[in-house]
Amino acid sequence: MSRTCPNCGSDGMSVFYEINRVPVHSVLLLPTREEAVNYPKGDIALGFCDTCGFISNVAFDPSLHEYSSRYEATHAFSPTFNAFSQRLADHLIKRHNLRGKDIIEIGCGQGEFLALLCERGDNRGIGFDPAYIPERSSASTDRIRFIADFYSEQYTHYQADFVCCKMTLEHIDRTAEFVHMVRRSVGDRPETVIFFQVPNISRILRDMAFWDIYYEHCSYFSMGSLGRVFRQNGFDVIDLATDYDDQYLMIEARPMRNGTPSAPLPQEHDLDDLRHDVAAFADQIPAELKAWQNVVRHIRQQGKRAVIWGGGSKGVSFLTTLHIEDDIPYAVDINPYKHGMFMAGTGQEIVGPEFLRDYRPHVVIVMNPIYCSEIQQELDRMGVDAELLPV
Repeated sequence: MSRTCPNCGSDGMSVFYEINRVPVHSVLLLPTREEAVNYPKGDIALGFCDTCGFISNVAFDPSLHEYSSRYEATHAFSPTFNAFSQRLADHLIKRHNLRGKDIIEIGCGQGEFLALLCERGDNRGIGFDPAYIPERSSASTDRIRFIADFYSEQYTHYQADFVCCKMTLEHIDRTAEFVHMVRRSVGDRPETVIFFQVPNISRILRDMAFWDIYYEHCSYFSMGSLGRVFRQNGFDVIDLATDYDDQYLMIEARPMRNGTPSAPLPQEHDLDDLRHDVAAFADQIPAELKAWQNVVRHIRQQGKRAVIWGGGSKGVSFLTTLHIEDDIPYAVDINPYKHGMFMAGTGQEIVGPEFLRDYRPHVVIVMNPIYCSEIQQELDRMGVDAELLPV
């Protein structure tokens, strides 16, 4: 088990949170309960680097992963998420004058965000993702080309004015090597803008959000650790910000000019805060887990029916970490591609919202509070009177 920080190379990452035998994938389409319950498992041991603030699963084994057409991670069926994506695309187009430009997206999924950038800014795009399914894409093939593969050294000859990578770097264990590869691909193009979006570990730690810790996410960043890995690999940081109710951390960067780094942004000085948050999380998380187990037990003892809303990674982590199986038999998701599939590890069937018309749950545990308003509207539309209980 390596304890060397993959972000800065320092030795001695200290483990502060461990979970054993969790599914190594959370969003693969698993068509039978047997396959879901018996899906391969791995261990999580989150290590903290006191030098740069990076957090990594030091027990991570990348050979266990299966990124393929079975990987279903789109949020594009949510009006809330789509509004965020459109707002973000418009902001980036305006801020960086992305009109008539060449854009690369690393980890593009089914190409929804790349399509927004290209269609709203009249840009040209290339998207890389091994889970891309051509039949699912509505993007203009005249304007966008998709390559159903991991972005790697063999593709670094592709050039762009804007390189985008959303919710992908957290899946990569050798983070510094990956960022360095992106820097090499930019080459001598000082005006190229790099935009990355990752989960915000500071919010996870402070909110005790154990449901946001799962096997696919082997790498966790704060503003400081994200800024440092980009600076150490030849970039200047233009901006660091959070969005989506503080859940997403976003960085904008350009190649360093003349080998002279710019001064760190004020928000990069977060090591003392991180040390405090890591210690507090390690101290308080056992009580948080116990409290949620008591909530679920109390619902059962009252004879109430409960479902979780969110058939993705947060739901899998919530159920597996708390060892919940029969007490909550169903997970609800608006993504129709997930309906009739089963949750990895614990085997709950994933159903669509319409299922609740007849099931009539008393409690809906919401895996992401940002969707509470959207979910309440769905329940009201169906005439389902249930208590919303956000994590």
